[in-house]
Amino acid sequence: MNSPFHNRLSKNFRHWSKWARRRGVECFRVYDRDIPEYPVAVDVYAGIPHVQVYETRWEADDAAYDTWLKEVRETVGAVFGLSPEALAMKVRRRQKGTEQYEKTGQEGDELIVSEDGLRFSVNLHAYLDTGLFLDHRQTRAMVRERSQGKRFLNLFAYTGSFSVHAAAGGASESLTLDLSRTYQEWSLRNFQLNGLDLTRHRLERVDVMQWLEDAPRLGRRYDLIVMDPPSFSNSKKMTATLDVQRDHAWMINRCLGLLSAHGELFFSNNRRGFKLYEDELAPCRVEEITRQTVPEDFGRGRPHRCWIIRRLED
Repeated sequence: MNSPFHNRLSKNFRHWSKWARRRGVECFRVYDRDIPEYPVAVDVYAGIPHVQVYETRWEADDAAYDTWLKEVRETVGAVFGLSPEALAMKVRRRQKGTEQYEKTGQEGDELIVSEDGLRFSVNLHAYLDTGLFLDHRQTRAMVRERSQGKRFLNLFAYTGSFSVHAAAGGASESLTLDLSRTYQEWSLRNFQLNGLDLTRHRLERVDVMQWLEDAPRLGRRYDLIVMDPPSFSNSKKMTATLDVQRDHAWMINRCLGLLSAHGELFFSNNRRGFKLYEDELAPCRVEEITRQTVPEDFGRGRPHRCWIIRRLED
């Protein structure tokens, strides 16, 4: 097997594996749509590949597409020395609502991986996403560094990895909010894996948009907030749809009202073409930190954008 995809993937795997060993990184990206004819992302979780196949830019009938998918599967299997049939491989398409988190129909086994001395549960087969977004590795580290003695709030928390890092960084307390029962149970598992005190670090299953509507009346303030919402959600459990481009200014303003005097909001999203509506924000200081938060192994693209937003001094 000597295709351009095979050659590039092999070269990348050698390079990024050495890079990861030097830095003590166990989960990392080795290929990210490097060759236009192979719009594929390949990540490594504790030595095991996870393959995401994106929409192609060319027309192909079902038979030709299936042949191409078979080539991708066999190539990744060959590079990693695995049976192609055993690969975790997902075909991703543009999603709406909560589809990005839906089950794939496979069960898959829990895999425990490490990040900065912390342990996380991932599943490479059962869901379209694995439980740990690798492009936010740097952001989680930044949050951890800022967490000592802080009251921490995690909105749209997914599997709670930001909360685990904040707790490990010495947050005095944390509140982790997400609507999904599955992902809150996953967050609980991650807290348990790291022996964290669940009396100080609480998880609540709520409609985050509704919670933000009600939160000012609760009178709570937080020193550090992370908000990384989905691009779009129309879950039947929500009282309204969420569109991050349409709704982000309202959400950020609500968070500004929850920040302590010197608090910080990390706001991030991965919507393509996203524009921050700064003129719709309450008085605040906005600093884009995307260059600091995108890890080196994701440097071939921009998987997300991220800002730190601070209240103006009262």
